[in-house]
Amino acid sequence: MHAPVNPDPDVDTELGVDEQEADNGGGTEGEGPRRRGIYLLPNLFTTAGLFAGFYAIVAAMAGHFQPAAIAVFVAMIMDGLDGRVARLTHTESAFGKEYDSLSDMVSFGLAPALVMYEWAFKDMINFGWAWGKLGWLGAFFYAITAALRLARFNVRTGVVDKRYFQGLPSPAAAGIVAGAVWFGSDLDIPGSALLIPAYILTVAAGALMVSSISYYSFKDLNLHGRVPFTTILIVPIALIIISLSPPKVLFIGFFAYACSGPMLALWRMRRRLARKHSH
Repeated sequence: MHAPVNPDPDVDTELGVDEQEADNGGGTEGEGPRRRGIYLLPNLFTTAGLFAGFYAIVAAMAGHFQPAAIAVFVAMIMDGLDGRVARLTHTESAFGKEYDSLSDMVSFGLAPALVMYEWAFKDMINFGWAWGKLGWLGAFFYAITAALRLARFNVRTGVVDKRYFQGLPSPAAAGIVAGAVWFGSDLDIPGSALLIPAYILTVAAGALMVSSISYYSFKDLNLHGRVPFTTILIVPIALIIISLSPPKVLFIGFFAYACSGPMLALWRMRRRLARKHSH
């Protein structure tokens, strides 16, 4: 009679990084748990976005602010593609969701904060020790609010109305901060010359991320149904407008989106007050 063989403690018996697939009776008796790895295609886009965010940090540290800002926008494109690719190819997974969130923290939290710090806030040390501390605290405030925004989004998935985001989405906030750096660099304006408006803009973007203000998510748009033929012209027209001056158009676009939330909140408040007075 053979004694039971104990598993080798030096052998990794964990699942693939995604999750364990439970035995539903279809396998051979005594067979160990089957492994499931990660889905390659959507995670390649997530990795590309993470690389773009990391490159933005490295480029900003080297003083190359325009490529750094552009890299943040490249990360946005990759972030938009990974989820859509996962849904189209039915390769959504818990691992992909967590990996995407960590990548977003680097690309839309740390990268914009550090790019802005290197471009403008770093020069605040010239006004004194206390001002230098205030500079990196402003960058840290943006980074921590991005982390809180992403954490809140993850735990409230499936609870809130999907037509609206609660708080400014982190990619949009990153678009404002990185767009400001790109805009200024394109005009050859040093960050020290725009120190005060850049600081206010960065702190405001961070505050909007953790606010309870609602922002339209565009998730209820029907992209699979039939639309009028002229609707297809929206895409080339948008591309033409952006190509006229990418830094200006993108910054103004994201800034306008950030302003849309408070404006919508004020409009709703005014309508509620009007309804209340009418009764």
